[in-house]
Amino acid sequence: MFELKIDVKEGWDASKNEFVVTKPTTLCLEHSLVSLSKWEAHFRKPYLSTDNKTKEEILYYIKCMTITQNVNPMIYELLGEEEFKQINDYISDTATATWFNEKKAEGGAPVRPNKQIITSELIYYWMVSYGIPFECQKWHLNRLLTLIRICNVEEAKQSGKHGGKMSKRDILSQNRALNAARRQKYNTKG
Repeated sequence: MFELKIDVKEGWDASKNEFVVTKPTTLCLEHSLVSLSKWEAHFRKPYLSTDNKTKEEILYYIKCMTITQNVNPMIYELLGEEEFKQINDYISDTATATWFNEKKAEGGAPVRPNKQIITSELIYYWMVSYGIPFECQKWHLNRLLTLIRICNVEEAKQSGKHGGKMSKRDILSQNRALNAARRQKYNTKG
């Protein structure tokens, strides 16, 4: 969770055609899978894309991250450059001590071999696949994605040979063994 302290703000409320003054406010923000889901449900597009966001989309994401109750809506409209920088720094934070040895392209950027579009539902799928408890949906999103990535790396290591990929024969053999164990566990025939 990130606390953003906002001093008294003055601005123009175009809907009421008057100047407004907001009182000092502390916004408690969580950049999490929950926030991401709310934003994607509203805009019906992936948040984790390389597309630039409009001011409306950015402000709405900040509202989705807000866990403080009863916030004056004008606070969001009056956020300044410094507040946006602090929020972006929080969103960009890795929120973990884990790091990966990334392969770099010629320009120095990390190589992304799979340009899969990542949505909140895909992240929830990964959580279910790896048995990650749903309480983790409130973690800092980068920390959750790191955990998912670790699960993927460890699963690849455990699968053994072929650079982490199992052959079709190995997969079928593993599935037969798992099915046999399940049948034995539940005393079913088949």
